[in-house]
Amino acid sequence: MTVQIVILAAGMGSRLGRSLPKPLTALADGRSIMQQQHDNIHAAFGAQARITTVVGYRAETIVDAFPRVDYVYNDRYDQTNTSKSLLRALAKTGRGGVLWMNGDVVFDPLVLRRAARLVADDRSFVTVDTAKVSDEEVKYTVDAEGFIHELSKVVVGGIGEAVGINYIASRDKKTLQRHLQRVGDQDYFERGLELAIAEDGLRVEPLDISDLYAVEVDFAEDLERANLFV
Repeated sequence: MTVQIVILAAGMGSRLGRSLPKPLTALADGRSIMQQQHDNIHAAFGAQARITTVVGYRAETIVDAFPRVDYVYNDRYDQTNTSKSLLRALAKTGRGGVLWMNGDVVFDPLVLRRAARLVADDRSFVTVDTAKVSDEEVKYTVDAEGFIHELSKVVVGGIGEAVGINYIASRDKKTLQRHLQRVGDQDYFERGLELAIAEDGLRVEPLDISDLYAVEVDFAEDLERANLFV
């Protein structure tokens, strides 16, 4: 089975204070953030995994670094958020389910190996960490059956954080695309998921990876923390 993977890498990443796109930031082991993502993808799904990367800011630098993957260009990268980048990518990935991740996440290779079972079963999920709940991060709650109920930065009483690695099943893809079209340009993709859950009964499982590491690199201190693991 060919697994379709999307990496969202269109943003400017200005909070980290680097001139290159954030996914090209070097880690302590010499790899870039994006290279460790590619390595983790291939370790979990093999060389046949199909990667589509959404680029925008200084797109040519990412294309030059990774010439053998597919690309989608978000020409409004400076005016839109991850909801619109994901929408563009989903339109280019056919009918199958899609695993996607933010282009600034440094994570344990075991995360995708744990996710592989749900991907193989074509079950929508959001990867979560229940070890901490920070105000600035995307938080979540679950319903009585254990599926994702709320998913945003403004969730009250969140039981964990979304890590930024997710999967939409083939049967749920059109529903998510419809809601991503509806949301505002500055919304994160989580808003599309939250609307699909609330209005269409989309069932999204939380995949707990609290025992593994996953660091979304927004600031210099995040990079320092990520470098403790690689």
